[in-house]
Amino acid sequence: MPKKQKDDGSGLNVIPCAQDKKLKKLIVEFADVLKVDAHKIGTHNLTEKDFYNSGLFRGAIERVRGQFSATMGSKREFAKHILNFMEDHNFIKEWKSSGEKNRHDYTVKFPDGRIAVIELKGCMDGNNTVIYERPPHAQEFIVWSLCTNVGGDPRKNAWSGIHTRIGADMIGRGQRVDGVIIWDMMCGTVGRPCPKLQNAPERITVVSHYEVPPPCLYVLPATIASARNNANPVAQSLDEVHLLKAFHDCFAGRPEEINYVDFEVEYRGNDLFRTTRVRRGGLTVQESSPTPIQRV
Repeated sequence: MPKKQKDDGSGLNVIPCAQDKKLKKLIVEFADVLKVDAHKIGTHNLTEKDFYNSGLFRGAIERVRGQFSATMGSKREFAKHILNFMEDHNFIKEWKSSGEKNRHDYTVKFPDGRIAVIELKGCMDGNNTVIYERPPHAQEFIVWSLCTNVGGDPRKNAWSGIHTRIGADMIGRGQRVDGVIIWDMMCGTVGRPCPKLQNAPERITVVSHYEVPPPCLYVLPATIASARNNANPVAQSLDEVHLLKAFHDCFAGRPEEINYVDFEVEYRGNDLFRTTRVRRGGLTVQESSPTPIQRV
């Protein structure tokens, strides 16, 4: 069993990057100023009292929030450029969009005929993280998290997605996920500095108008955890999940940066509990306590 350590600030956590405390402080301060001075913006011709009583400010905030949450346009553009780059450099044979009617986003084919299917998600901190269906033709199924909220907490989101949502869904619903990619156009920017680039800026890859660091990759087990006959499935090897291996090789990944996710399940009375363990570089970087499955 790999040695377990507490996070010492050097990245011994579910994901190496952390929330930028200075940026968070600036966001809070700007939000406070916006609330106080919002009535001075625009041409509504309302008094300060009428402005705040009218609901105009709250309505505008909710509209902007909804637009940011709902749009997948910028995320799909990023994914398109990444997949085109991988195809142009022969890391994959071809890819295509699966269309809006399917509960998955892209199908990727490899030269040997193997098929991987990708489902795009946001920050993985919401219930929509597990709204997907692994299609019958998928030989591997990958969830790709594109979290464009630079004020969010990457560690909270990653753990929420992998342990709280995807892990529980795999065990409770039997929807196997082979891997998770956490990576988007904000990674490596001033809003979300990447620890992988601190002493190695040459690891940036230029893709169209993006400059991207190596992605964070999570390899999951090939089987569904079951208390009766498969209580402790461990992560596959990187080579077994072709799409993660392609991302790793294409974008300057290093072996010690790959995350391996293991699950352990047990019954306690009538309740099913799971433990999630994430290993990286020979260490257990994060491990849950036994957590009950809410939906079985």
